[in-house]
Amino acid sequence: MGWFEKLKSSWNLFSNRDPTTYERRTDLGMASYSRPDRTRLNIMNERSIIAAIETRIAVDVAQIEMRHVRLDDKKRYKEDIDSDLNNVLTERANKDQTARAFRQDVAASLIDEGCIAIVPVDTDDEIYDGNLFNIITARTGKILEWFPDNIRVEVYNDRTGKREQKIVPKDSVCIVENPFYSVMNEPNSTLKRLTRKLNMLDQIDELTSSGKLDIIIQFPWKVKGAAKRAEAEKRRRDMENQLSNSKYGVAYADADEKVTQLNRPAENNLMAQVKYLTDLLFSQLFITPEILNGTADEATLSNYYERAIEPIVAAIVDEMKTKWLTKTARTRGQSIAYFRNPFKLMPASKIADVGGKLISSEVATKNEIRGLIGFAPSDDPEADKLINPNINKKGALNQQLNNTPKEEVAEDNTIEEADTNV
Repeated sequence: MGWFEKLKSSWNLFSNRDPTTYERRTDLGMASYSRPDRTRLNIMNERSIIAAIETRIAVDVAQIEMRHVRLDDKKRYKEDIDSDLNNVLTERANKDQTARAFRQDVAASLIDEGCIAIVPVDTDDEIYDGNLFNIITARTGKILEWFPDNIRVEVYNDRTGKREQKIVPKDSVCIVENPFYSVMNEPNSTLKRLTRKLNMLDQIDELTSSGKLDIIIQFPWKVKGAAKRAEAEKRRRDMENQLSNSKYGVAYADADEKVTQLNRPAENNLMAQVKYLTDLLFSQLFITPEILNGTADEATLSNYYERAIEPIVAAIVDEMKTKWLTKTARTRGQSIAYFRNPFKLMPASKIADVGGKLISSEVATKNEIRGLIGFAPSDDPEADKLINPNINKKGALNQQLNNTPKEEVAEDNTIEEADTNV
């Protein structure tokens, strides 16, 4: 296509076509000033350290890749399956979310709610009556009611822009429960107790900084009678007016009047309880302050991923595997697996050393290691072979010596001896 043809067929959003095709439409649907499908934490968690913990775990879970794969006869990973389900898990989950955003949404909702549903939205067949179907899009749903064979869920409808309630069968919807439910979601769990203590601490801080003076005025007369109480009330209002109308908040008092201030910090053990519950929650979730601020070492991160992140990812994947893959498909080697890139936890100084050991041990090829660190694959055909380059070089040298005629070898030896005698 020439330059003139490209210019004729080009289009610009801000061109002088007024209005554009979309702007002329009157059926755009429901409008919102904020993203309506965004996951929002419970109101008691969103303004405290709890939100930071839940977000950290959700982001780390989203880093774990989930794929629709095929296994060999020994239940080992063989290859990815090019399917609509694999596209949901690796590329695009729905109209609004990428696969990674979808995984983070699932993890955040699971941690906050304790039990959620992953609902197929667009399929090639009806999900009721035990029909086989391919999943094209999926969303996270909030479980509202439980029935023997069905559940009532609240799911975002991307066609209307609203959250709607639907009754769906249990055998077609992934129902995932938080592995740390007793720690995070039980009414008297460590997380809930910490949340209540933090809310109490916030209330005390608001009362302390509410702008009240909290003072007592002692008058030089008794205020038991109605007349004296009226006089005391008049004197109190007069002092309030002095303070509020004064530029610097200054008021005067009689020589016989005493003013006592009460807004001193109250001594209690609430802060100590908050610290104790925070440390207890960190230990139960295998989280350290270094993980939250990004300074944790490799051993700490490995322990955190194995004990905190892996159980959540396994709960999600196992439910998808048993609900979205039939028994026949699982028997024929289909599965849903999760993978974590170990090089993400390593500093740059160790990647070359570990990569060299993997290549020498014939665990990975050169191009596989290059792909993990973000380099383009090499065009050398040897880079795609599982070979030990050190042994290969020695073998090539020995083969070269074996293919050399004996006369040339003897001549080389004679020359070397002559050089030595000189």
